[in-house]
Amino acid sequence: MPNGYVTPHVKLAALAMVMFFACSTIQAQAQERVIMTFGDSLTAGYGLPASEGYVAQLQTALRQQGVSVRVRNGSVSGDTTSGGRARLDWTLKGKIDLVILELGANDFLRAVNPAVTRRNLDAILGELEKRDIPVLLAGMKAPPNLGPRYGKTFNRIYPDLAERYDVALYPFFLQGVAGRRALNQRDGIHPNAAGVEVIVAAMVPYVLELLFR
Repeated sequence: MPNGYVTPHVKLAALAMVMFFACSTIQAQAQERVIMTFGDSLTAGYGLPASEGYVAQLQTALRQQGVSVRVRNGSVSGDTTSGGRARLDWTLKGKIDLVILELGANDFLRAVNPAVTRRNLDAILGELEKRDIPVLLAGMKAPPNLGPRYGKTFNRIYPDLAERYDVALYPFFLQGVAGRRALNQRDGIHPNAAGVEVIVAAMVPYVLELLFR
């Protein structure tokens, strides 16, 4: 037999191996769940290394639960609900099994009329419903310095829209972290790595329920 000659049987065996691994890869990708965060600096990981931000910590926590998952960052620091609405269409690309919608904090920081915030979130949720993408809506709460009238009007947005679109609601994204100096960065607004860990731990049960509903 000439040196370097490969018999047809060996070629077939090699081809079968290649096809096996290719099929296995495709199957693994098909089983992998894809979550996209769609929000502002709170989920974009402002002020933190990528490995300590919300996206990375959520992905790690879910994988520790045995879930094959990839968490995509679709959040932009500084975004208002108006900004999110404007970029929604080109952000929703590829396979998405769940969107975590976290917007509104920059609206009240800029004293945006709650009616505007409501319209924008309504439009975003309507588009996600049209595309049949499940949503976990992360609620926000207006700070008291904006006055009781503003706060009451703003805070009703999230439960109202969650009910209207029949989506899961996480009542307050910063629950257990807001106002706690040890869990926030120096600005007192953005969670530090420990604060993100608290948020993720509380949200994981909601995410798991939606992924395997």
